[in-house]
Amino acid sequence: MKNRNDNLKRVIVDFKKLTPEILALLVEKYPDGYDDDHVISFRNQHNEIIEAVEVTTEDTKYLVKVSSKLAVTMENYDEDDYDDFDSDDPEAVQPPDTEDTDD
Repeated sequence: MKNRNDNLKRVIVDFKKLTPEILALLVEKYPDGYDDDHVISFRNQHNEIIEAVEVTTEDTKYLVKVSSKLAVTMENYDEDDYDDFDSDDPEAVQPPDTEDTDD
């Protein structure tokens, strides 16, 4: 029997690309922070070992790369800081080469 999660889109998110929506999901799933039991290790296309924690939405499984900055950001999360965030932004999580660089 196939799991519902088998059909989800999978997205790897670096701490630097973490959106308020994904951060909120992380804090909700891991209110006391994550520990080694929550960390998933895998190899990326460059054969580098990646460690991440998983959060799932209705249509996407996010693997958020683990770092000390992620832990601190989750500890300091305040939902009120993100009240004006548009959670329906389709460009919120994009690979680095697709960002607009009009500086």
